Amino acid sequence: MRVPVNWSAAAYTGIIAGIIATVVQIALWSVFADALPAILFRDARFAAAIVMGRKVLPPPASFDWTVMLVATMVHFALSVAYGLALSALIRRLRTLPSMLAGAAFGLCLYGVNMYGFTAVFPWFEATRDWITVATHAVFGVAAAGVYKMLSRRFVRVRRETGNV
Repeated sequence: MRVPVNWSAAAYTGIIAGIIATVVQIALWSVFADALPAILFRDARFAAAIVMGRKVLPPPASFDWTVMLVATMVHFALSVAYGLALSALIRRLRTLPSMLAGAAFGLCLYGVNMYGFTAVFPWFEATRDWITVATHAVFGVAAAGVYKMLSRRFVRVRRETGNV
């Protein structure tokens, strides 16, 4: 049976899972790292440097509107891309297997992001820790669950409105 990807649901999935993962990461930092807000500002500079270059990396890791905006755009662009990729992989699976696949996907993303991307963006080596691992797994699980929920909802809305 052919199960198409619901691309709208997949795009929203990335945004929602990106928000959930960020909230979880901030919560874990606040409980275990006692480094807020400096660690958030540091990681925002790391993400922004992908687009803005190394000039935004030097300390202090303080709040900067431009850096935060660019970092947020980078974060959500990657989250949407990852949400689209995961949705294509899990479209045929039921919810629970999808969420398990999402956890595995998140752990693979950790490897790609923290070891693959560091070949080009070496400053991300500083983010290799168990909180980042957990956050990537949460992203994958959340993305899988959200995709399953949204794709069913979008199909139901289309049927109810006659836009099938």
